[in-house]
Amino acid sequence: MKTGVLVMAYGTPTTPADVEPYYTRIRHGRPPTPELLKELQDRYNDLGGTSPLAARTAAQVAGIAAELELRFPGQFDVRFGSKYEPPMIEDVAPSFVEDGFEHVIGLVLAPHSSSMSTTQYMDRARACLGEHLRLSEIHSWWDVPAFIAIIAQRVNDALASIPDDRRATTEVLFSAHSLPEKILANGDTYPEQLRASAQLAADAAGLTSWDLAWQSAGRTADPWIGPDILDVLRAKHAAGITDVVSCPIGFVSDHLEVLFDIDIQAQELSHELGINLVRTVSLNDDPAFMAMLADVVAARA
Repeated sequence: MKTGVLVMAYGTPTTPADVEPYYTRIRHGRPPTPELLKELQDRYNDLGGTSPLAARTAAQVAGIAAELELRFPGQFDVRFGSKYEPPMIEDVAPSFVEDGFEHVIGLVLAPHSSSMSTTQYMDRARACLGEHLRLSEIHSWWDVPAFIAIIAQRVNDALASIPDDRRATTEVLFSAHSLPEKILANGDTYPEQLRASAQLAADAAGLTSWDLAWQSAGRTADPWIGPDILDVLRAKHAAGITDVVSCPIGFVSDHLEVLFDIDIQAQELSHELGINLVRTVSLNDDPAFMAMLADVVAARA
């Protein structure tokens, strides 16, 4: 009997026409205002019309499946379910029941866990699977040594592009997607996980100067975890920092929050401030990253 692997991720609009229904689902049935919709469409247009996330995620799922098949022929069946864009978790998870599986491993393509991200994925998967089979949940993998080693190497590769005479005024900024501050009242450890993973990566890279920032906060009445990366860049400039290496450690692929929020928005601000901003290369379907995730799945099995 094969073990099922349900890989889950946020999802993204696959065509320009999908932007409005996609954000309507995110907003729990409330369509974005015309002004917000135009802003969102403009951001996707800056990336060529759509985000590459769908293709990147498909490549990651295929990469995990290929690694598992290489090491454990015929033992795993890997399928993908999205939170907000077809194929949805609710459409894919029941297929394991229909096909007679007894055990499914749930893996979210996000290194850190929180009540508003990985927990929600697992809750939705569990609701679909019910009593029919056993779900083994992988909520986070930010502290896996192989992951830390990959991040540290990318940080050092980015630092190598900065002249030696400016290293003393260079700082590495690790960032992740912000979430509403209300999660902290219930003991959510998401911020602590980010800081711990950044510390591990900084130690592995031999860094002496680094900091944390948050990005991509939603527009709601509730306050979101900060400080925002744009505010941090302003503060670093005021403190005499000339060069910044941006390492979005909370993201696993090229998509809107990386390609727009950092490569366009943060880059434009850095140019205005006179800061040289360099971003680490995204993980995407790097073979070492795929091998690491396959290790995590195999260990859970």
